[in-house]
Amino acid sequence: MSQVEFEMACASLKQLKGPLSDQEKLLVYSFYKQATQGDCNIPVPPATDVRAKAKWEAWNVNKGMSKMDAMRIYIAKVEELKKNEAG
Repeated sequence: MSQVEFEMACASLKQLKGPLSDQEKLLVYSFYKQATQGDCNIPVPPATDVRAKAKWEAWNVNKGMSKMDAMRIYIAKVEELKKNEAG
């Protein structure tokens, strides 16, 4: 598992043609943030900011996960999305 593989997965994600569901976007976002920044370190957004709150909650679920584990899961998820698109 390397930084290069992670960066390649990030680039691959941007090249997917099909739209991702909101749930898929949140999942990928949460592992990206955990891999690049570690545990969620921002205050909870107000409930009125639905999008920001959903992103915060998705990221915060991964609290305590190592950056390497998050990278591994992120790469696997991107590979799964690529297979689904090709399928």
